This record gives sequence, C-alpha cells and structure tokens, in this order.
Amino acid sequence: MLKKCLSLLLTVFVINLFLNAAAFANTKEDKEAKFAAKVKSEITKLGTGKDARIKVKLRDGTKLKGYVSQINENSFVVVDKKNGTPTEVPYPNVRQVKGNNLSSGVKIAIAIAIVVVVLSIFALTFGS
Repeated sequence: MLKKCLSLLLTVFVINLFLNAAAFANTKEDKEAKFAAKVKSEITKLGTGKDARIKVKLRDGTKLKGYVSQINENSFVVVDKKNGTPTEVPYPNVRQVKGNNLSSGVKIAIAIAIVVVVLSIFALTFGS
C-alpha cells in the first residue's frame, strides 16, 4: 500500500514539473506583447480629451503627465497640461500607466451622495 501511494505521489510530482515547464515557456517578447495589448485596452477605455488625465512611466525612466489627446493603432499621444507639448508614446515603451477619467454618470452619483450626506447631517442636527 505504501509503495502504491509513493509511486502515485511521485507520478503527480513529475507531471506537475512538466506542466509548469510548459507554463513558463513564454518568451520575454510574448510577455511584452501581452502587456502592450493590456496598456492599449486600458488607454482605449480611458478615452481621449482633457478629462482623460494620465500619468505614464516609460521603460527608459521618463515620466509623462497630462491627458490623452489621440489613440492610434501602435501608440497614443499625451499632451502636457502645463505647456501643451504633445508626446507620442508607443505601447511597448510603457512601463506603468495610471489614468483617471470620471464619466458624467459617476460625477452625478458623487454629487447626489454628497447632498444626501449633508441633508442627513442637517436633519440629525436640527431635527430634534
């Protein structure tokens, strides 16, 4: 019985080693291409315009801050808010992206929540 359990356990470990080796077979280029595709989808979700604020860190250490003015197939354009300088950024050059674009629906919901909280505080304070 012990020999059967040990042989089964050993078989499971060997199979696990082969499956993990196949999972780690992705090349660096594959990982970079997947990350670039993820960056592209996130930029597309963010949209364009002065409300599409963004902070980008590039692979060479450069940091950009501004808004997305244009989205292309292989790159996007970040315009610096202070001086209006546009910078074209290829998706593979991006290391990190942080974006913020509140839709009008979210802005309305936040405003309604603030009004409800203020009215609740007013009612509790002066209601008695």
